[in-house]
Amino acid sequence: MKRSEIPTRKLTVTAVLLAMNVIMSSSVLSVPVPGGHMYLNDVIIVTAAILLDPLYAMFVGGVGAFLGDLIFYPTPMFVSLVTHGLQAMVVSLFARKLMKAKPVAGSVVGSVLGLVITVTGYSLGRAFIYSTPAYAVMKFPFQVLQTLVGSALALLLCWPCGLKKIYDKQFGE
Repeated sequence: MKRSEIPTRKLTVTAVLLAMNVIMSSSVLSVPVPGGHMYLNDVIIVTAAILLDPLYAMFVGGVGAFLGDLIFYPTPMFVSLVTHGLQAMVVSLFARKLMKAKPVAGSVVGSVLGLVITVTGYSLGRAFIYSTPAYAVMKFPFQVLQTLVGSALALLLCWPCGLKKIYDKQFGE
């Protein structure tokens, strides 16, 4: 494989993960909960964060969630852009840079911090957008559950199921 092929291939993987994030942001693929839906896009966001470097991961997380909201439910799209972008960047930084010697542990630590970022961002965003903290409080347990389930599934896909090993083999990382 030539070095010039790597950026194109990485961009392609990034685009596919971004598209998957948009699709998973759809209410068709969500679980109805009081006050809205629980989405499964955190699986894609955390998976992208483990596989990709922080910049690509932030793009998949933030822009993918933004576009999904823009298409399906635009009210929180800017909250999603910032929150999921930061979530993906932090997970990627821990998994690939800060704890590079222990990437599984880094992925777990990053996912926990990503959960805190996501829950805090969406709670503050909902309180601001809907002008009522009561709505944010009602959605709080479902936001925690969504991010926890998404992170757990992504960690399972990347480590025990071997997706990270396959990605690294294909991209020489």
